Amino acid sequence: MLRVGEMMRHAMAEMLTRGDIHDDVLARHVVTISEVRMSSDLKLATVYVMPLGGGNIEPVLKALEDNRKPIRSELARAVNLKFAPDVRFRADQSFDEGYRIDMLLDSPAVKRDVEKK
Repeated sequence: MLRVGEMMRHAMAEMLTRGDIHDDVLARHVVTISEVRMSSDLKLATVYVMPLGGGNIEPVLKALEDNRKPIRSELARAVNLKFAPDVRFRADQSFDEGYRIDMLLDSPAVKRDVEKK
């Protein structure tokens, strides 16, 4: 599952880089594909995306959803699987979570506790 997910991530990122998906919203944004999680039967691919800078995620997700069928067929060609997996797109929250953890670690309470040791 991990290997297929990584192959799908590379294929999806390459598709966006080359501009194979003809959409004005996607053409205006640089989109990061951070992860692709595959279901255990390899029939569902969840693609986690984030536009550069983290803003305007809703229009990017809508553009990807609107182009789901061409993306699915292109991914099926790029990654040789028995079945073309259904694709769904989600906003990647890991960048926000990492920022939140950094802010917690930089807080005065944590620094005070670390200095006591």
